[in-house]
Amino acid sequence: MNDKKIPTHVAIILDGNGRWAKKYGQPRSFGHYQGGRNLFTVAKAAQKLGIKKLTVYAFSTENWKRPEDEVNYLMTKPIEMFHENRDRIKEIDYKITFVGRRDRFSKELLEVIQIIEAETKAHEGFELTIAADYGSYDEIVKAANQSEKPITIESIEKHLMVKQPVDLLIRTSGEQRLSNFLLWQASYAEFYFTKVHWPAFSEKELKKAIKSYQDRNRRFGGLA
Repeated sequence: MNDKKIPTHVAIILDGNGRWAKKYGQPRSFGHYQGGRNLFTVAKAAQKLGIKKLTVYAFSTENWKRPEDEVNYLMTKPIEMFHENRDRIKEIDYKITFVGRRDRFSKELLEVIQIIEAETKAHEGFELTIAADYGSYDEIVKAANQSEKPITIESIEKHLMVKQPVDLLIRTSGEQRLSNFLLWQASYAEFYFTKVHWPAFSEKELKKAIKSYQDRNRRFGGLA
């Protein structure tokens, strides 16, 4: 891996929590729990490797269609995990932000989000952005409606939730689609698909993805 050719902005679609849990004879909730724990392990690895921004797809605007008990778990477990790890949050040395809708979250979950953002906002050098109740269609429509007339590429980009273009987009668990994630920002991203389920995605797997990225020739529509 070339330490001088590290992608600035990496995005990951966190897929395969349920399938990973099934593999070990555990309920889907166990997979989501381990996936949540792994998020901060991978974020720390990304920070160490020199990535400046990591954006992860945690819950989409379409995920509300999942079984009610699974959605309830996903909306309440982060609150529980936050309170269990309250002191460890204070030790995080990077910035954490959240993007997506907030009008469908509980008051308790919103409070957790606000505390995490407030306590990490002063950190510089690396940013973890968690996309929760996020959908790219929704983001682009809102940005267009907020844009000055006439609408231009620049006026839309000004109002996007995630403004930095994605260099490398990773999807775990073998699926090969974007699923309404960062459609605008990933227009010239390099894609990397792996069969590894998200809870098992490690620093070693992240390095593999970066190595694949480094072996490619990014031309952005031009010629080499």
